[in-house]
Amino acid sequence: MKLDKRTWFGLVLVMVVVGMVLAVAGCGGDEGTDTTLAGGKPVDGGTFNVYINEPAFIDPVNLQESEGTQVGNQLFDSLAKFDYKTGALQKAAAESWEANADATVWTFKLKDAKFHDGTKVTAADFKYAWERICNPANESEISYHLSAVKGYDAMQDGSATELEGVKALDDETLEVTLSYSFGDFEFVVGHPALAPVPKAAVEADPVAFSAKPIGNGPFMMAEPWAHDQYIKVLKFADYYGDEPHADGVNFQILTDEDTAFLEFQAGNLDFTSIPSGQVEAVKAQYGVSDDGLEVAPAKQALTGVESAIYYVLINNKNEILSNVALRQALSLAVNRQAIADSVYEGVREPATGIVPGGIAGYLDNQWAYSRYDVEAAKAKLVEAGYPNGEGLPEIILSFNSGSGHEDVMAVIQADLAAIGVTAVFDGLEWAQYLDKLQAADYMMGRLGWIADYPIIDNFLYPLFTEGGDNMSFYNDPAVAQALMDARATVDTDARIAKYQAIEKTIGEAAPVIPIVKYRHHHVGSDRVRGLVYSPQGLLNLETAWIAVAAE
Repeated sequence: MKLDKRTWFGLVLVMVVVGMVLAVAGCGGDEGTDTTLAGGKPVDGGTFNVYINEPAFIDPVNLQESEGTQVGNQLFDSLAKFDYKTGALQKAAAESWEANADATVWTFKLKDAKFHDGTKVTAADFKYAWERICNPANESEISYHLSAVKGYDAMQDGSATELEGVKALDDETLEVTLSYSFGDFEFVVGHPALAPVPKAAVEADPVAFSAKPIGNGPFMMAEPWAHDQYIKVLKFADYYGDEPHADGVNFQILTDEDTAFLEFQAGNLDFTSIPSGQVEAVKAQYGVSDDGLEVAPAKQALTGVESAIYYVLINNKNEILSNVALRQALSLAVNRQAIADSVYEGVREPATGIVPGGIAGYLDNQWAYSRYDVEAAKAKLVEAGYPNGEGLPEIILSFNSGSGHEDVMAVIQADLAAIGVTAVFDGLEWAQYLDKLQAADYMMGRLGWIADYPIIDNFLYPLFTEGGDNMSFYNDPAVAQALMDARATVDTDARIAKYQAIEKTIGEAAPVIPIVKYRHHHVGSDRVRGLVYSPQGLLNLETAWIAVAAE
């Protein structure tokens, strides 16, 4: 899914988990609002208030991390989507689709829908949107989602201005031809970034569009994005699907989850992430959701599983850290169980590979060096040429500050010191931090990765091939080719087996350090109903409601 800014999140989710916050209408000063609970029947009205950090982008052309994707998910509908609880593939802007026998040609039939400016959504709008993402001039970080489409490489190298494989057969029919068989492509088109955009509005003023995108989703922008303050959206009256119950959403941009939690405690917010060290107290005070995903009265703390992983980046381009034995030593030195217990109060679990549980093909203990073994770490340091850390420069641990990552980094810093490695901190704001990672201007850092779409490919292809979100800059041509072979395998079981072997191979090189598998650490007000926080870190704001009675 996406990079995640959180403790994770998001990345987790970036992915990182996103610190999300909801408040009911009337909370914070709506005069004359009766906040009596209305029971289980959905009621209309009110405004959700959702806490996010400052997004990197909310325009689909670069919808790449958890905060922007949370907003984009409300503004845009792609061809498909995923059930908020089960992750099952569902229809969205497409009424139906089918693939040919070898999964190289996919045909999508569109629903009758409108953009927020009232213009009709057509197959040509999808074609334009996808080509906009693939146009190198737009510097999209997420074009890799479309790398399987015929003509992608030609657009990337500038020899073509269109995606040869994407055709609008008529207004309602989109045909997509791939360069190779890809049985999982129907999952890929569920990513929010692959939504349609109106060409006329984009090209009239690209800068204005980036601040106030025009989408086809359940909510529309109320005003341009007020950077570092808020993003406000209103329900779209002509939405092709069921009309949202809430009148709108106010995405409140705050700097950290501690501030957000204080606002929650004061009654000003109705959904927030729980800061480090307070999980058990919150569970005791508010009760725990039965399924860990949906907020319910007196069962408000969410601890459900996430399709996400928290990992430490290692800059494989760095002259010092290009040493494989050194990377293996650093990974062996980290006590993941201590991080899970002391920082996350047992809510999260140690990660022994880059693919989290809940993803088809998940296997435990896939990465040989993702275990805690101090003596083995010291031996690897000797192999790397730095016995007891002698001669090794200081390692700079970079991270986005304000989301609890300091606590994780403190444990890692102490673990590295135990084998003779000195590490120092470098905390930055989220957007600045992302810029630094993308420029390879760091030594070690942290990220969360939450599934863009719930398949094993999404944890291997974008993170360990050139381009995309490969911020460790790991580069193994043999692995890249093996991933292509796996994608082209139509049989599901055979495809998964190939991915499992690839994950194990990547782990031998220790290009990053998997730390923990995510679980939710959130709590909601008893005044919100039907509110689900999905394993992919997205809120179902289009179907949830605020339980208040009419005046």
